[in-house]
Amino acid sequence: MTTMGEERSRRWRLVLGGSEEPGQGDEGGEAGGAPAEQRSTLSPRDAAMDEALDALYGDSRGGDLSESMPDVARWLGDIRDYFPESVVQIMQRDALQRLNTRQLLEHPELLAEVEPDAALAATLLSLRKVMPAKTQDTARQIVAQVVRDLMRRLEYPLRQAVSGSLDRAARTHRPKRWQEINWQRTVYANLRHYQPAQRAIVPERLIGYGRRRTTLRDVILCIDTSGSMATSVVYGGIAAAVLASLPSLSTRLIMFDTAVVDLTDQLADPVEMLFGLRLGGGTNIDRALNYCRSAITRPRDTVLILITDLFEGGSKEGVVRQVADLLADGVTFVTLLALNDQGAPRYNAALAQQLADLGAPAFACTPDEFPELMARALNGRDLRP
Repeated sequence: MTTMGEERSRRWRLVLGGSEEPGQGDEGGEAGGAPAEQRSTLSPRDAAMDEALDALYGDSRGGDLSESMPDVARWLGDIRDYFPESVVQIMQRDALQRLNTRQLLEHPELLAEVEPDAALAATLLSLRKVMPAKTQDTARQIVAQVVRDLMRRLEYPLRQAVSGSLDRAARTHRPKRWQEINWQRTVYANLRHYQPAQRAIVPERLIGYGRRRTTLRDVILCIDTSGSMATSVVYGGIAAAVLASLPSLSTRLIMFDTAVVDLTDQLADPVEMLFGLRLGGGTNIDRALNYCRSAITRPRDTVLILITDLFEGGSKEGVVRQVADLLADGVTFVTLLALNDQGAPRYNAALAQQLADLGAPAFACTPDEFPELMARALNGRDLRP
């Protein structure tokens, strides 16, 4: 059990940060710094809190968050994990004052000098609640520009990958009607059976078009909106908007923290959809998967992409059970630990391994790799990288 003296030393250590030398101030460290042994034995959680505080307020780094913590979106997620909401609001306001982003937002003419990207959009979305009112329009413009750029980047490769995959999936080798035979593909498939004497090809294997349904596959993107996943939320939301525009797919977008929100009806306007999100908060994957299961009507024709770092705040056992049931029903299921250009430096490795053991792979994916991932998922091929 922690004594009052140890708790007081711990608090002084977090207040003073790591730049203070042991022994400064009053003896014993109660008013001028924690004793050396206390300073070097922080728990992992306290060490993470200290790092988050030092990134924003540390003198050794000049108090410049934009230089000391390039991944501001992840930092914003971390502070929500370590501090109460009232403290988080103060730290976010301080961060907004120190970030170069503030100068950018208050001077729109500077936009010509920078290249907005998904990480910047994620940072703006994370800071939206504490953003001055006069910067809201500029922030929306930046998010809109990022959405346009990413739509152009993702639309063609996603359309090609999905179209090619579903064309293959729609073929049948047992066409029942004459008009269902794809003669061009049938001829190519039977060239080795050409009979010179008869100057004819014997079609030993027929390839047909099959009977196309209005939608060949159902796709669900289920995305964690906790602060550490902010960039993945941007990419995932835009990917969902592109997929929703394909008539061969029925696409749903589910976002969650401790609550679950179905944003499928907002996919036609990804800018408004993203700008209306409330990033941050806890994580309840179990609840989100339960909602997804209730929305599935054709399990064997459904692909469910869960985008999360797997730091479950609800029931880990429930997550494993839900995934096992989804797989047993025939759903194609994959966990993306991140959908961004940086990879997944931090995730719940133990839970990821449990899902992998069930046959549900868990890995990071870049946006450029996502079209191939969707093609493999729609075709029922091995999803492991």
